[in-house]
Amino acid sequence: MASKQSEAVRAHWAAARAGSQSAVDQEASDHGWAVLTTEPPGVDYLSVEELPAVWVVPHDAASDRVLLCLHGGGFISGSMYSHRKMFAHLAKAAGVRALVVDYRLAPAHTHPAPVDDTTAAYQWLLDQGFAATRIAITGDSVGGALAITTQLRARERGLPLPAAAMPFSPAVDFEATGTSYDTNRDRDAFFHRDLVRGLAGMFLGPDGDPRDPLVNPLYGDLTGFGPIYIQVGGDEVLLDDARQLAAAAEKAGVEVRLDVFPDMQHTFQMAAGRAPEADDAIERMAAWVRPHLGLPDLEPTDLGATDLGLTH
Repeated sequence: MASKQSEAVRAHWAAARAGSQSAVDQEASDHGWAVLTTEPPGVDYLSVEELPAVWVVPHDAASDRVLLCLHGGGFISGSMYSHRKMFAHLAKAAGVRALVVDYRLAPAHTHPAPVDDTTAAYQWLLDQGFAATRIAITGDSVGGALAITTQLRARERGLPLPAAAMPFSPAVDFEATGTSYDTNRDRDAFFHRDLVRGLAGMFLGPDGDPRDPLVNPLYGDLTGFGPIYIQVGGDEVLLDDARQLAAAAEKAGVEVRLDVFPDMQHTFQMAAGRAPEADDAIERMAAWVRPHLGLPDLEPTDLGATDLGLTH
């Protein structure tokens, strides 16, 4: 059973569904996201002149390891401001710095603008002297998809691939074909098939292809990618997106782990600092990514999430 604290995420999505026909007010959207997350102590935020991004710098964090953090929001909303606190919880738990980046949004900017922007941010980190083996990419929802498609774009450009990726609640199938759209229809507080296809239309524009590998990485070649850790809520209609991404990675010979958290909504990790399920998920990600970045192992706590998927 979901904790009382995690119900704030369900309420957030229910309110978003009620207002989903309204135009997006970016500032209000950012605030609505951000209030779900507590402000983690011992973290500094530094502006970046060269990019639309913010550095998240936990005190005593390793300075030569970094998380590249890509926010969700259906490609029409979300920003570094809406998600900085959640990614700060993750960076602090992992003991590394994080770069939380913005990218151009639809409908003003359609595909491939977001993946070009996130790839440019990855290139910037390499240019700053961060070794690819000391970079992990993470993101929620469409940011989770970008955590994979950014690597496909980077490889096209001859860049070395990062050490690991941590997509959570990834939205990858913009044709919305998964059976979980039906089985979780009455459990998911926000998403449904028509909404996802509507977002896809805005993001892709009139000439976009939902099967473009830089849109849907299920159609991409994931061979040679670093390890991938996927988290998803058990009540999401996007549950099959996560399962299909894990299966595609496994088929490509990639080390992959999938954790399904029962009774949880889309991107429940936004309740970090409030809900035990979100804190558990953050701790799991931090413990998983540290050795992939060459840092000592941590002992993760287990507060009851169920690993139903692939662990290799």
